[in-house]
Amino acid sequence: MDIPALKNKLAENHRLFTAFVAAVPDEAFLQQPNGKWSAGQLLEHIYLSVKPVRQALSLPKYFLRLLFGKANRPSRTYATLVEKYQQKLAAGGRAPGRFVPRPVPVEKKEKGIKAVEKEIALVCEKLEKYTEAELDTYILPHPLLGKLTLREMMYFTIYHVSHHLEQLQQNSRA
Repeated sequence: MDIPALKNKLAENHRLFTAFVAAVPDEAFLQQPNGKWSAGQLLEHIYLSVKPVRQALSLPKYFLRLLFGKANRPSRTYATLVEKYQQKLAAGGRAPGRFVPRPVPVEKKEKGIKAVEKEIALVCEKLEKYTEAELDTYILPHPLLGKLTLREMMYFTIYHVSHHLEQLQQNSRA
């Protein structure tokens, strides 16, 4: 995906997620079917996952390179990245502590939705300062997947929210 396609998918997938969360009835917002995260916790998890991506994209490029280095391989495809993530989850991979959400009270639902929407808007804005080649050059660490190019991190961010939207949809049917 090129930068315009990445921006469109990031915005679209997160919009679908936040719209679903907004439609969750207040009495169901805190429910944790089968011990899974509640809608509020999933909302918080998405925020906790997107915020560091936005922060990294806000850094000067030379600082990104100093902190994390440069890619020594081409970017993986979206499908390959998703497959690798699914394999890590199947092998027992879970979100590390800083990405594990606390319970979110119903009163903070709207604030959480707005926070996710703001972060994604900023990620999309920050992508404008990168070239296609730079998305395949700069890398960021991912707690489960290791070093990812910026393009791969965008792929992950696009897929990750869809993965959790699917969980929310399953929870609502439980």
